[in-house]
Amino acid sequence: MRGLLQRVSSARVEVAGEVVGAVDQGLLVLVAVEPGDTRANADKLLHKLLNYRVFSDDQGKMNLSLKDIGGGLLLVSQFTLAADTKSGMRPSFSTAAPPALGIELYEYLLEQARAAHETVAAGIFGADMQVHLVNDGPVTFMLET
Repeated sequence: MRGLLQRVSSARVEVAGEVVGAVDQGLLVLVAVEPGDTRANADKLLHKLLNYRVFSDDQGKMNLSLKDIGGGLLLVSQFTLAADTKSGMRPSFSTAAPPALGIELYEYLLEQARAAHETVAAGIFGADMQVHLVNDGPVTFMLET
């Protein structure tokens, strides 16, 4: 499982011109499920998302996590993040999970996140989404489980 974590001042996702999820300060995470991923991968990714220290402390060092600051978490499914781009001029999606596994693990991750953290928002799996964000820093990390 992959999560492209971006520290944001604000972020929102729209479907057909309607906001379906939004957060203020926190994390926007683009999530990709790969073949062979399991709920254990989702659990590990969520643990990292909630505890990864990417927010500044009083000395300006990245020592605080999403849980520490009480920020929002916006999860957006993005199967293209799992693309194989090593050769050619067109991405291959053979490294992305089939849609049934993708939606199962994305929904599981979202359910677990809502149980573990106060402010959680999400996009809609498989929808044509427009993602708006103010990347704070910019700070962006690729997390893999």
